[in-house]
Amino acid sequence: MARGESDDDVLKSLTDREMQIFLQLGAGKTTGQIAEELSLSVKTISTHRENLKAKLGAESAPELVRKAVAYVVGRGRGA
Repeated sequence: MARGESDDDVLKSLTDREMQIFLQLGAGKTTGQIAEELSLSVKTISTHRENLKAKLGAESAPELVRKAVAYVVGRGRGA
């Protein structure tokens, strides 16, 4: 994430596929489940996860999932 750039700004810059995967991570889906649902390989989903981590400044997979869950929960509350 670029300096001074908010998570909201970064989320707006995600590709449609990245956002789709981010939302599924936030819904508690595993890499394998996402791959199966989207008819993609686990490797492809893993690559998207790595790209998401870089774009969102997440240093680990659990941090990425926390950000995704917080986003999904926030959307459910009308945030």
